[in-house]
Amino acid sequence: MSDSDGLFDDVGTGTRTTPQTPAPSAPLAVRMRPASLDEVVGQDHLLGERSPLRRLIAGSGGSSVMLYGPPGTGKTTMASLISQATGGSFEALSALSAGVKEVRAVIDAARRRLVRGEQTVLFIDEVHRFSKTQQDALLDAVENRIVLLVAATTENPSFSVVAPLLSRSLVLNLRSLTDEDVRTVLRRAVADPRGLDGSVEVADEALEHLVAVSGGDARRALTALEASADGASDGVVAVADVEAAIDRAAVRYDRSGDQHYDVTSAFIKSIRGSDVDAALHYLARMMSAGEDPRFIARRLMIHASEDIGMADPTALQTAVAASQVVQLVGMPEAQLALAQATIHLATAPKSGSVTSALGAAMADVAAGKAGAVPPHLRDGHYAGAKKLGNAIGYRFPHDHPDGVLPQQYPPDELVGSDYYTPTDHGFERELGPRVGKLRTIIRSAVNRGRRH
Repeated sequence: MSDSDGLFDDVGTGTRTTPQTPAPSAPLAVRMRPASLDEVVGQDHLLGERSPLRRLIAGSGGSSVMLYGPPGTGKTTMASLISQATGGSFEALSALSAGVKEVRAVIDAARRRLVRGEQTVLFIDEVHRFSKTQQDALLDAVENRIVLLVAATTENPSFSVVAPLLSRSLVLNLRSLTDEDVRTVLRRAVADPRGLDGSVEVADEALEHLVAVSGGDARRALTALEASADGASDGVVAVADVEAAIDRAAVRYDRSGDQHYDVTSAFIKSIRGSDVDAALHYLARMMSAGEDPRFIARRLMIHASEDIGMADPTALQTAVAASQVVQLVGMPEAQLALAQATIHLATAPKSGSVTSALGAAMADVAAGKAGAVPPHLRDGHYAGAKKLGNAIGYRFPHDHPDGVLPQQYPPDELVGSDYYTPTDHGFERELGPRVGKLRTIIRSAVNRGRRH
C-alpha cells in the first residue's frame, strides 16, 4: 500500500486531481491525516518558524521537494498541505502505475495552466520506483517551475533519484515517530470526531502494545487500532483485542526499559557463543516488539568486528549489507537481511583479536608511548622537507618482488611491539603464520641496526 492510498482521486492517471475530504467510511489512517500543521506530529526539525517546508506549506515557497523517510511518517500529509497552500491545480501520480506518457501529459497540462498564471503541484508517490527515463522527463518542468514537484520516497534519494533531479529539489528527511508521537496519534484518533469519536476506550496495556508494534509508523498504528476497535467487547480495547487484530502475540519487551537491555545482551551473547537458534529467537523478539531495525543493524556491525574480526572478514561485509537493506528497503522485507546477517555471524568462527589489538595500541598511546614518526616516513611533499631530513631513505614496497621489505615503521620506543595476535580460528589460522613472516622481514632492518 502506498502512502497516498485514499487521499487523491485518479492517482497515476495524469488526470487533474484535488485533495478530498475523506468519507466517513474511509480507513481510520486516512480520516486522521492531519488537516493543518498544528496536527503534524514528530517532524519538529522540519517545521521551524522560517524552515523551507513551513514556507511551502504556508504558500510562500517555490522549491520542489523530495520527502524522504520511513513509511507512516507524514510524507503524503506534507504533500497534501503543500497542495492546499498553493491554491493551484494538483496532479498526483504513483510510480507504481504511471509511465513517461502520463508524466508528459501532466507537464503539458501544467504548461497550459501556467499561461493562465495557474501553478501546478505534481505529487509523485514512491518516486524511487521511477526509471531514469521517467525521472529525466521531469527535469525541464522542475527546473523551469512548470510544476512544483513534491516527491515521496522511502529510499535514500542519493541512491534512487538521478543526480540532476536531486540537485533541483530540496531534500527533506522525515524521521520515524517516537513512541510518544505514536501515543499522541492514537489518543487523538480515539477522541477525534473524524476518528473513533470516543466510541471505545483503549486500555493502557493495549495502547502500549499498539505503540510497540507500530515501529514508528503512524499509519500502521492507526490501522491496528481500527481493527482492534472493531473486535473490542464492552467498548474497551484490551491487549487480547490487539493481538487478535494483528495476529501478533504481546512480547514482554520495553524499548526503554530493562527488557530492551536484557534481550539485546542475550542476542549478542548468543551470537558470540555461536548459538544460532537462540540468536534468532532474540532477534524475533526484538522485531516482533517493534525494535528499531537500525539499532539491530548497528549491533550486528559492531559485533562483526568485536567478536569475529579477521576470523571471518566477510562477516562485517554481511552486517553492513544488512544495514544498507534496512535503509534502502525498509521493514518488513529487511527482516530477512537481518536474519541472514544474524545466522552468518552466529555460525562464523570467533576471534577477539581485533578488539584486543586495538585495546593494546590505545593503552600504549594513553600511556604516552607516542614517539616521533621516523624521518623517512614523514611527509616530503612541501618545500624544505628534504632539508629537514623528511622522506629521505624511504623504500617503496612495490619496488620489491614480494611487495614487502625491511624498514622501520613505528617510533623508536615501540619497535618490536606486537598488538595483533591472530587466533587459530577460521581465516586467522592462515593469517597467523603470514603475520609472523611479515614481522620477521619488516623488522630485520631494525635488528641489523639499519635506519631508513
